[in-house]
Amino acid sequence: MRYFIDLFSPETARAFASSQKDVSGYRISRKTYVENQKIGPGDRFICYVTKIQRFIGVLEVQSPPYEDASPIFAKENDPFTYRFKVKPLVWLPFEKAIPIHDAAIWSALSFTKSLDKNSNQWTYMVFSSPRLWPQEDCAFLESKLNEQLLNPIEYPLTEDDQKKMRVIKIRTGDKKEVLVNVPDEIDATENPPSAEGVKEVRDSIAVQATVAEIGEKLGFKIWLPVPDRARVLKVWSPKKSETLLTELPLVFDETTLKTIKNIDVLWIRNRSIVRAFEVEDTTSIYSGILRMADLLALQPMLKIKLHIVAPNERREAVFQQVSRPVFAVMGENPLSDVCTYISYDSVADLAKEKKLPYMTDTILDVYEEYSEDAAGE
Repeated sequence: MRYFIDLFSPETARAFASSQKDVSGYRISRKTYVENQKIGPGDRFICYVTKIQRFIGVLEVQSPPYEDASPIFAKENDPFTYRFKVKPLVWLPFEKAIPIHDAAIWSALSFTKSLDKNSNQWTYMVFSSPRLWPQEDCAFLESKLNEQLLNPIEYPLTEDDQKKMRVIKIRTGDKKEVLVNVPDEIDATENPPSAEGVKEVRDSIAVQATVAEIGEKLGFKIWLPVPDRARVLKVWSPKKSETLLTELPLVFDETTLKTIKNIDVLWIRNRSIVRAFEVEDTTSIYSGILRMADLLALQPMLKIKLHIVAPNERREAVFQQVSRPVFAVMGENPLSDVCTYISYDSVADLAKEKKLPYMTDTILDVYEEYSEDAAGE
């Protein structure tokens, strides 16, 4: 028996609780990971609710994975179509779900016990699911969740918890319901301390260089904005002279090309952009997202994977901005459906993968996060 993390948003946790509680679902992009891990009957899922940061249950896998689009986690267009039959061993109401910051939990988990409670360095552990988790940590969490089931302790939801759990949806032109977010007027995560500015710029250039290096190893040509090239090339030396493009091999109008040329990193194959990356540091996250939105607005039929790359502490700010109402009604799909978040730490982890030259760009599916926290991502 192995343990895997199973992520729920407050909304999908409600949907699961209202269902027969016999199916856990994930995005189809998780299929390769599931197959490689051979997840199947007897394995267990430790269930964690994002936003309110609580462990809510334990599910035992009852079937091999299968595909099914029947609405469970969303009333329509359910994105979590790669599924397992499960048996709930523990499932708690929100008020009895155990916060990760509870002293007994925080001091025991291998990835939090040495951290200050204000740290967010542990959040890389909850960026995708299903994902293999440490056996000892999960056995401990299962025992605590079973104790909570038998002798429950109340953990009242704070005002901040209640705010995070509120769901705002709008209907787009095609009558599709889309989850949106209206950020506060003053968002501290959008204004990193100025004293950190110089360091963050250096970090962003290093990450930009690493994203370019990963793309080269995966067999792509690389485009970097002209103003950034000299700084990036101090960190990254292309293995082949033809890797870094000096001209874009694309046929677009002048306005589109001007937008594309300013995106931080492009991975290009033949005459097509495959993936586009905005690396965010001291600038407003909104500016990078606007470039992505401009590209889709100018070329709505383009099928490009878009990514915002930012430090862990800016994760929530990315999700807030990409889910703004204005981005929900643009083009064929809401921006939140096509633009994902990748952390600096994930880029660093991926760069260490020795088999990159033998992989495809779908390896990024393991590391990307969608703004709609869900039963699985």
